[in-house]
Amino acid sequence: MRTLLLAGAGLIALLGGSSSAADLARPGPVYAPLPPLIAVFTWTGCYIGGNAGGILAHSDWSDTFVGDFGSNTPSGPLGGVQAGCNYQAGSFVVGIQGDYDWTSINGSVANGIPAAVTFQLTDQVQLKSLASVTGRVGQAWDRFLVYVKAGGAWLQGNYSFQTFGTPVAPTVSLTQTGYTVGVGGEYAFLNWLTGFVEYDYYNFSNSNPSTLVCTRAVCGIATTGVTVRTDINVVKAGLNLKFGPF
Repeated sequence: MRTLLLAGAGLIALLGGSSSAADLARPGPVYAPLPPLIAVFTWTGCYIGGNAGGILAHSDWSDTFVGDFGSNTPSGPLGGVQAGCNYQAGSFVVGIQGDYDWTSINGSVANGIPAAVTFQLTDQVQLKSLASVTGRVGQAWDRFLVYVKAGGAWLQGNYSFQTFGTPVAPTVSLTQTGYTVGVGGEYAFLNWLTGFVEYDYYNFSNSNPSTLVCTRAVCGIATTGVTVRTDINVVKAGLNLKFGPF
C-alpha cells in the first residue's frame, strides 16, 4: 500500500512539473507599439501682428458750382498692426480682424479753374492713416489658408487749396468713411507664427470738408460744397503671433 501511494505521488509531481515547464516555454501575447501621436494644426484662435506694404490712392475733387477740381494720385509706403480671431470647422475658416496702418503720402494737382488767372491754384492732399474692421471667410489646406475679407473702413487725411506751396484756405483734417474688400493667403510656419500676403481695395464716397472755401477774392470765383472722393489700393505682407485654441 505504501509503495502504491509513493508511486501515485511521484506521478502527480511528474505531471505537475511537466505542466509548469510547458507554461514557462509558452510565449506571452505580443502587442504592437502604438503609432506616435501627430498634432493637427488648427486656425482656431486669436492673433496679433504687424504689416508693411505699399499704397496707391486716387482722390477726385469736385464742386457743385464749378465742377471738376482735379485729381490727386499720391503713393508710397505704409505700415501698421492687425489683430483678430479665427474659428475653423473642417476646412472652413471664419474670423474677424481689425487693421490700423500709418502712411504719409502727399499729392497735389492744378485744379484748372479758368477764373483763377492771376496764379496757379492747386489741390493738396496728405493721407495719414487707414483703418478697417472686416470679416474673413477662408478655405484651409492644413497650414495654408486662402481667404477673402470685407467690412468698414476709415481714412484720415489733410486737405487744402494752395498757391505756390502756400495755403489759400484753412487746411482741413478730414476722416472719410467707406468700405474695403480684399483677398489674401496665409501660411503657418509654426503653430504660433503665421505669415500673409494680401491685396485690399478701399472706397471712400464723396466727403465734404466744409471749411475748404475758395472765395471770389482768392480764386476769382465763389464756390461751396467742395467734395473729395478717394479710392485706394493696398498690397501688404505681415506676420502674426497666434494664441490658442482656447
